[in-house]
Amino acid sequence: MKYFFLFLSTFAFAQQTKSVDFKYVNGQISINPNNKSIAGAITYCFEVLKPIDTIKIDAQNMTFSEVELNEKKIPFTTNGKELILIYPFQKGKNSVQFTYEAKPKQTMYFVGSEETDNLQIWTQGQGKYTSHWFPSFDDVNEKVIFNMDIVFDSKYQVVSNGILKNKVENNGVIYWSYQMKKPMSSYLLMIAIGKYDRGTQKAKSGIPLEMYINPKDIAKQEPTYRYSKEIFDFLEKEIGVKYPWEIYRQVPVSEFLYAGMENTSTTLFTTRYVVDNIGFEDRSYTNVNAHELAHQWFGDLITAQSGKDHWLQEGFATYYALLAEKEIYGEDYFYSKLYESSMQLKQASKTDTIPVLNAKASSLSFYKKGAWALHVLREGIGEKAFRKAVKNYLKKYAYKNVTTQNFFEEIKKVSNYDLENFSKVWLESSAFNSEIANGLLAKNKAMQVQLEVAKLRNKPLADKYAFFEKTLESDVYFTVKASIVGQLMKEKFEDKKQLLLLALQTQNIQVRQAVASTLQKIPEEFRTDYETLLDDKSYQTQEFALYYLWNSFENKRAEYLAKTKDWVGFNDFNLRILWLSLAISTPEYSANKETVLQELINYSSTNYEATTRQNALEYLINFDVINEAVLKNLVNATTHHMWQFSKFGRENIRILLKNPEIRTTFQTILPSLNEKEQFQLNRLLKE
Repeated sequence: MKYFFLFLSTFAFAQQTKSVDFKYVNGQISINPNNKSIAGAITYCFEVLKPIDTIKIDAQNMTFSEVELNEKKIPFTTNGKELILIYPFQKGKNSVQFTYEAKPKQTMYFVGSEETDNLQIWTQGQGKYTSHWFPSFDDVNEKVIFNMDIVFDSKYQVVSNGILKNKVENNGVIYWSYQMKKPMSSYLLMIAIGKYDRGTQKAKSGIPLEMYINPKDIAKQEPTYRYSKEIFDFLEKEIGVKYPWEIYRQVPVSEFLYAGMENTSTTLFTTRYVVDNIGFEDRSYTNVNAHELAHQWFGDLITAQSGKDHWLQEGFATYYALLAEKEIYGEDYFYSKLYESSMQLKQASKTDTIPVLNAKASSLSFYKKGAWALHVLREGIGEKAFRKAVKNYLKKYAYKNVTTQNFFEEIKKVSNYDLENFSKVWLESSAFNSEIANGLLAKNKAMQVQLEVAKLRNKPLADKYAFFEKTLESDVYFTVKASIVGQLMKEKFEDKKQLLLLALQTQNIQVRQAVASTLQKIPEEFRTDYETLLDDKSYQTQEFALYYLWNSFENKRAEYLAKTKDWVGFNDFNLRILWLSLAISTPEYSANKETVLQELINYSSTNYEATTRQNALEYLINFDVINEAVLKNLVNATTHHMWQFSKFGRENIRILLKNPEIRTTFQTILPSLNEKEQFQLNRLLKE
């Protein structure tokens, strides 16, 4: 018996896909937000290709009952990671039914609450994590047609993959029935639940486009989703293959782990990109929008067989997003982004020794070097041949899994391009070939100037002053002018004053923002000019300007605070949090300090999203405004599902614990914390 279970545990899933082909699944699930649990009844239909005595379905920490094969009970077991079906399976079609319960520790996230009227439930399964909430397949090569019936409170919208085939309300709950027609990898399965309004458009090809928004953000719907239809129409035309699903949805969710995620037919993205017209200038969703949509072809329609070929998803999505933005913002924008990524890759290659064709490659390599590789290839074989190869590649491997070699085979059919050398340079080497990159960048006139500016980086200002002056006065693309301002950062003010004035006079938001961010100590003679930045239509510029003016001119602090007292900023309250921090630290300002302090501390509490909380905690700690409430909020951060925020909490507690008085305060609040918080703080106290 021990030997038998050892055999089961070491049985490679890759072998299973050769013996069993799962076709589709019908899932009927209900979610309980109070105890954060999920229960469901599942039916999988599959075909046994050759006899096998064990079939496994990935299922993390789930309990099962009523397991039946073709409506007859069969033996099964679980090992905490899989549902293991034990039976002499013979060739032919079968169905397996079972019920399950789970309390997902990850992948399904419960944010907010019904009591505070901000409950959201959403999933993030990329990689192999869907099996934490739905019995499925961690192997991306097992593609299944998913049909989901979800039961939930009628006050909420429920979104899943595919077409909404039916929606029935009964006794305060709604039964939502979503259906897919084509197969996909399990990591692309999703659910999003929340209170949403919905905007709708229709693509040129007739595909319905649904764009969700929190009712409180309805005024931000247009700037948030600006260019969505244009992006969709462009990508369908550019790729040359019709959008592969029946509908496309986009849903912003609170506390999301990443910028966005391309679940099949439905992208989830962070509320950070829910912006008004001013916020759009600094934090546009356009690139993420285009990137996640491109994944519907590159990643969802065709999926890389293994991590080694991950660039076939991220490199393609990154490159096609740039092509879409080129259509919207123009050629100069396109080349400026390529230049920006070339500089990042050149710098990273000094320490990053892992090439693109490696499962352990960095995100920068998969995304941006992958995109550069495609640009080199497209330029090398010509746009027409490239489009033809991509179209053939997508059609040939639709709803299947692919390797880099599969893509190369389609390139070979349209061109005799030297793919062996191309692969060595761009995919198998960790170096970044700046010579080739700069040659392609130089096709654009603005980048010709940009490359000249870059060459002057280490030259004395006197040697490049005339060129900088001429360039700032020209109509060259704004990123070139911003890079000139960046080079001036360490120069003496009197030497660069006129150039900074020219930069301000461009009236370009981004160039002026470069001045705002690089001139951290402002001379009195430049104060009046710098103060004009407070009126720029940019929340980022205003944040820089307010802080540096407050820091530079102590006698005018109260005046700056009075001018900006109604500022709010992005939806993470960046300007409001800065204002509160400065008001607390300005004795001569007449605001009620206790009221101001309580508002700032509240922004660091669980009433707000992690980005808002971290921003508030940073200011509270940096301005040395620390009390029990602040420390409790900091400890709570260590329990958050966003690793960046929990890491921030741990790192700052470690620093604060070096102060004996604060260590004593942490020990004092320990009994009042919940179990998770106590566990985290105890660990840190014992380090």
